[in-house]
Amino acid sequence: MSKKKRCLMIGAGGMAGGWIRRFYPRFNERHEIVGLVDIDADVLRQAGDYLGLPSDRQFTDMSKAFEEIEADYCTIVIPPAYHKDAVMLAVEHKLDILSEKPIADTWEASVDIYRAVKEANLKMLVIQNYRYSSRMLTMRKVLRDGILGRTNYIVGRFGADYREYGAWGAFRHEIPHSLLVEGAVHHLDMIRNLSAGDCKTIAGWEWNSPWSSFKGECNNLYVMDMSNGVKGSYEGSGMGAASQNSWHQEYYRAECEDGAVAIGRDGVTRIYRHTAGTGMIIEDVPSVQPEFDGHQWLIDEFLTWLDGGRTPDTVLDENIKSVAMVFGAIEASGSNQSVDVESMVKDIVEAE
Repeated sequence: MSKKKRCLMIGAGGMAGGWIRRFYPRFNERHEIVGLVDIDADVLRQAGDYLGLPSDRQFTDMSKAFEEIEADYCTIVIPPAYHKDAVMLAVEHKLDILSEKPIADTWEASVDIYRAVKEANLKMLVIQNYRYSSRMLTMRKVLRDGILGRTNYIVGRFGADYREYGAWGAFRHEIPHSLLVEGAVHHLDMIRNLSAGDCKTIAGWEWNSPWSSFKGECNNLYVMDMSNGVKGSYEGSGMGAASQNSWHQEYYRAECEDGAVAIGRDGVTRIYRHTAGTGMIIEDVPSVQPEFDGHQWLIDEFLTWLDGGRTPDTVLDENIKSVAMVFGAIEASGSNQSVDVESMVKDIVEAE
């Protein structure tokens, strides 16, 4: 067995608490959290006590933590606006990076992160856990196996009734571009994942409703042209009053050459075929049951990668293509024009 990897954990409360208590314990034989950072001293102490970390390995000052803790990599689970600060410290101290999505809260910060990590020749994996749930692995397998022939177009829908302030966490009701940055970063990546193509162009709008409890935009309608000819469309709403397609209940449908495949609220992947004389044939697809799923899939991939194994699908080089869709969508809405996402990515990759 390889030597345990030492992790500096950036974040201790909220989602980071889930990492500490639910996601990471399964990997205790392969890694160890050796330092912990959070700006909230009470949250820090509670998580540190859970981990059995002495007080001199618990930090409210992120810079001091990077200076004093010897680690192999850091895990970043803090609000996106602070990702760049953490990544730049990781680059300075030559630590590989496992980070929650999105890469950053702006395209400019995402580009800065990309360039810094690439120049330092570090490994960085971005969490896109929704790709690796049983339900989405099942749907993707149908498409990747080609049993329905070529893919024509893909539709995605996220709808959740977050009209009441704080229903989706108070900070998301306060930030700009709330649905795109905190939600559609998953859903646009999923369209890319299912289509097996990269986004060439995106067009559409984000907006806020006059009766909304959000300060930022909580409605999205977009269309995409992918690099392999597949088209995509996305409906996202934090004001959705119809059938709820919230987290892990999103609706996706792929219309294909020889039928369609879809998944929705009940989590069952179904194949639809229409044949002359027999009408519609509907087939439930047996679920893929992976050893790891969601976050744990990605933690396993990251630790394996650090040991010289296969490069994961959501590494920085690939995920920059997904986050470009998010910021391309913001630009498309603001300009009321289609945005060339492919060129956004090409400009920074060719500059390396």
